[in-house]
Amino acid sequence: MPSTAESRAPSLGRHRLAVLTLFSTLVLIFVGGLVTSKGAGLSVPDWPLSYGMLMPPMVGNVFYEHGHRMVAATVGLMTLCLALWTWRAESRRPVRWLAWAALAAVVLQGLLGGLTVLFLLPTPVSVAHACLAQTFLCLMVALTYATSREWQTQREERVDAGGVRALSLFATGLVFAQLLVGAVVRHTGSGLAIPDFPLALGRLIPPFDSVGVAIHFLHRLVALGVLLTTVLLVRACRRSGLADLTRPAWALLLLVVVQIALGAATVLTAKGPIVTTFHVATGAAILALTWFVALRARRRLEPRPSAGWAERASEMAPAA
Repeated sequence: MPSTAESRAPSLGRHRLAVLTLFSTLVLIFVGGLVTSKGAGLSVPDWPLSYGMLMPPMVGNVFYEHGHRMVAATVGLMTLCLALWTWRAESRRPVRWLAWAALAAVVLQGLLGGLTVLFLLPTPVSVAHACLAQTFLCLMVALTYATSREWQTQREERVDAGGVRALSLFATGLVFAQLLVGAVVRHTGSGLAIPDFPLALGRLIPPFDSVGVAIHFLHRLVALGVLLTTVLLVRACRRSGLADLTRPAWALLLLVVVQIALGAATVLTAKGPIVTTFHVATGAAILALTWFVALRARRRLEPRPSAGWAERASEMAPAA
């Protein structure tokens, strides 16, 4: 049962563990991206052991693949501790379920990682592995925010005149879709299907003579959609008059611009491993920050009141 003190006030220690797990998840995504960028996915051909050992010699690409497994195991252990602590101390049932969902996601993620090795990197499993990592990241953002003092402290709400709530949710979905397309680009080897930038095969719209070109160009188009949506979100947050929404929205726009530059550098460096990996990690950071803005907007802003039919009719009627 939750303790009385825990029910009255948020646990600083549990929130700090959630923050640490969240940032460790971003590190895990970076390390996982490095495995793919280095082509190290099958450098350890067995699972769950590595060459039949818990700790193989960390030489060559084994360093990246087994290092990824070690970081993943650490994040899994931290998530387990956080879930047990939340179950024991948290008075809010939805937050307890959120912690168990995060634990289930990280366990499933580990199983998918094993399947990618045992079945020699099949594209559907690899893409699912990448997308589940982003889903787990979103669960950790929600859990971290739910255990913060800000979430549990009553604040004065304002009417969502700028549509921040709806726009931030749309932006989150669009960013997740972009990461899904990016995972397909990455795991189908379509990263250099269009080897030039900002043009595409020397044109604004390339000839779609291969699936790889179509997937790659779709990735670029959705990136433009994310940029436009982020600009609109910044504008809406400014209209809300809340600095704690406007500041992360501006940071989000900066990250999107950096991400587009990293995407260009990925092409122009012929998928340089470090640049490509930072491109993957920055995409995850954009998703996390967009989702955080959506959660904060939901907490701080009231939905726009919808006028009834009588009010709408009176607005549409001509003046006498």
